[in-house]
Amino acid sequence: MAKHMEETQDTHQAGFVNIIGKPNVGKSTLLNALMGEKLAITTYKAQTTRHRIMGIYSEENYQIIFSDTPGAIAPKYELHKAMMSYVNEALEDADIILFMVEVEDKSVSDVLIEKLRKLSVPILLLINKVDLTTPPVLEEATAYWQAQLPKAELFPIAALHQLGVGEVFNRILALLPVHPPFFDKEQLTDRTERFIAAEVIREKIFLNYKEEIPYSSEVQITYFKEEGDTLHIRAEIMVERESQKGILIGKKGLALKKVGTEARKDLEQFFRKKVFLEQHVKVEKDWRKQKKKLARFGYNN
Repeated sequence: MAKHMEETQDTHQAGFVNIIGKPNVGKSTLLNALMGEKLAITTYKAQTTRHRIMGIYSEENYQIIFSDTPGAIAPKYELHKAMMSYVNEALEDADIILFMVEVEDKSVSDVLIEKLRKLSVPILLLINKVDLTTPPVLEEATAYWQAQLPKAELFPIAALHQLGVGEVFNRILALLPVHPPFFDKEQLTDRTERFIAAEVIREKIFLNYKEEIPYSSEVQITYFKEEGDTLHIRAEIMVERESQKGILIGKKGLALKKVGTEARKDLEQFFRKKVFLEQHVKVEKDWRKQKKKLARFGYNN
């Protein structure tokens, strides 16, 4: 038995596999597909992901730490700078990079491409949404990206439908370094239950509101307590202006009630408990532009 454990330790693989790409390219969808569990929120709107979220996939002989990151953009204000700091961290500490592009989009910044060219770690270039294109367009995209990043290995995928995801997973395993596990094998993510709850609520805000409301909103969990088979959660939703508060709540509170109903359903599915969710809306003027407020909401740069 001791000999078997020693052999396992000597051959155990573990490493950080970080997902990089433009906003709305499918990074969070890919993370969820690779994990087989919904950890990262996904919407059709760009810049849904604001933090770096780790998904920890463990088996007896290996552990893969996947990182979903915010979409790479040119920062316009302090929130964007904080988001881009997570992208830069992911480029620096990766054992393997998953660089995602859309099959019909070549408008990735030259700065990001240059950073990728300088990396010494393996890069798997994932051409996503191939289910929405034609063979000639895919062939052209493949030639273009091979020229841009000659050292990268290319994989056509459709993350939403898990097309090609298995091949990517197998290649990750082949490239994963020999290393002891970094996290407990039972751990699913580096994020707290409060963080997951806040992200679920924020996803519903992105899906239910238009224009500036999703981008001006932030969610904080101020109370999270398990009592028997029930979770009691209190959430504060921050917006930047009084007018946004009115829109978020809606006539007779119906808009906010819809967010709460949809969030509670997902939270009950994730935590496998009955959830009592209480929501309050507050105004934090210009929170996206102030470092102190961003730090309070868990951002760093």
